[in-house]
Amino acid sequence: MTLRTSVSDAQRRTRLLHRHRLHSTTAAESVTDVVASVVALHATTASTVYLSTWARLPGFGPADLETALYEDRSLIRQLAMRRTLFVFDRAALPDAIGAVGPRVTASERTNMLRDLRRSPDFDDPDGWIDTARAAVRDELAGGGALTSRQLRERLPDLDGYVEISPGKSYGGRSPMGPRVLNMMSAAGDIVRGPNAAGWHLSRPAWSAMGEWLGEPLAPVDVADGHRRLIERYVRAFGPVTETDIVWWLGSTKTAVRSALADLDVVEVTLDSGEIGYLGADDLDPLDELPPEGFLLPELDPTTMGHKQRDFYLGAHGAHVFDSNGNGGQTAWWDGRIVGGWRQLTGGEIELHLLESVPASAQRDLRRRADALAEWLGEVRPSPGYPAPFMKVRG
Repeated sequence: MTLRTSVSDAQRRTRLLHRHRLHSTTAAESVTDVVASVVALHATTASTVYLSTWARLPGFGPADLETALYEDRSLIRQLAMRRTLFVFDRAALPDAIGAVGPRVTASERTNMLRDLRRSPDFDDPDGWIDTARAAVRDELAGGGALTSRQLRERLPDLDGYVEISPGKSYGGRSPMGPRVLNMMSAAGDIVRGPNAAGWHLSRPAWSAMGEWLGEPLAPVDVADGHRRLIERYVRAFGPVTETDIVWWLGSTKTAVRSALADLDVVEVTLDSGEIGYLGADDLDPLDELPPEGFLLPELDPTTMGHKQRDFYLGAHGAHVFDSNGNGGQTAWWDGRIVGGWRQLTGGEIELHLLESVPASAQRDLRRRADALAEWLGEVRPSPGYPAPFMKVRG
C-alpha cells in the first residue's frame, strides 16, 4: 500500500513565498516573471496589477508594466476565470480563452438576452447581439483602438439601452454596448488595449485581438485549456484541493476531475484532513525562509488564490474579505495574513494588525509601509473592494 505524502500548513505557506516571489530571497526578475509566478494577476481594480508587481519585483516602476502591457504586449488584460479581469502572459492567454472563454461568453450572452427580451425596443434580441458584434469586428479590423464610447458613437448598431430594475431606486437606463464588448473580450475577439488614464485608473481602448497581438490567437479547445491552466495553477499554488481548483477556475467538478486525471499529479494529505494535489515531480519540501513582512493590495492573487484559505488566513476572514468573497488590502508576516493596511489622505500607509506579532514583524511591516508610501508619492489609488476592517475604522 502506497502511503500518501503529507504537506503541513507551514510548508504550504513556504511554497507560496517561494513560488509567488514574496520573499527577498525569491523576488522576481521582471514583470513577466511576476505574472507567470501566479498564473495571472487580478486586474478588476487597475492599481492592483501595479501594487501586486511592486510587492514582488525590487526596483519596479509603473513604466515597466506599461511597457509590457502596451508596447511589448507581452502581457494582456483578459476577462477570464469567474468573469474576472486578469493580466496574463502570452503563453497562458490562449489557454485561458480556450478554457474559460466559451463558458463566460455564453453566460454574458444569456444575461444580455434576458434584459433585451424584457425591453420593448428590441424585436430580435439574438439578431441585435450578432449585428452589434459584427459591427465592432468590422470597425476594429483595420488595427485601430477605440474606447467604448467612441465605438458607440460610430456604430449605431451598438448603441442600445435597456431599463434595469424599473421602478426601483437602484434601477435606470443601462447601455448594452459595453456588455457586448465584454462578451467579445471573453471570446477573444477583442482586447483591452491602450489606457487613456493614469496607471491606477482604467480607461481602455479596444482593439481586435489578432491586430493587438500581431498574430492570430492560437486556438485551444476547452479540455486542453482546462488541463494547461490547472497544471499552471497546481504548480504555482499547490498543494490545492479540488474545491480550490473548481472555485479558482470558475468551472465544474466534472471538468476539473477530467483534467486532473490527465495530469501527472498526486494526492497529498493536508493538515486540515483534506486531500490536496501536487505535481508528481514537485513533492520535495522547499527550504524554510526567514520570517519577513510584506503588503499586498486588494484582490492580490496570493490572497485570492484558494477557496479553502485558513492555512494563511486563520480567523481573520471576516476582517479581510467582504460578503462577496473579495479580499482587501493585507499585511503578511511569515506567510500568514496578520492584518491590513490603507493609505491615508496625506499619503501615509496606516497598518491595522489583527493579532499580536513580534516586534521584528512590526518593524518590518512599518518599513514596507513607508516604502510603499514613498513609491506611491502623490498617487492615491481608490480601493474598489475595501476590506471590512477599513469600513469599521472609517
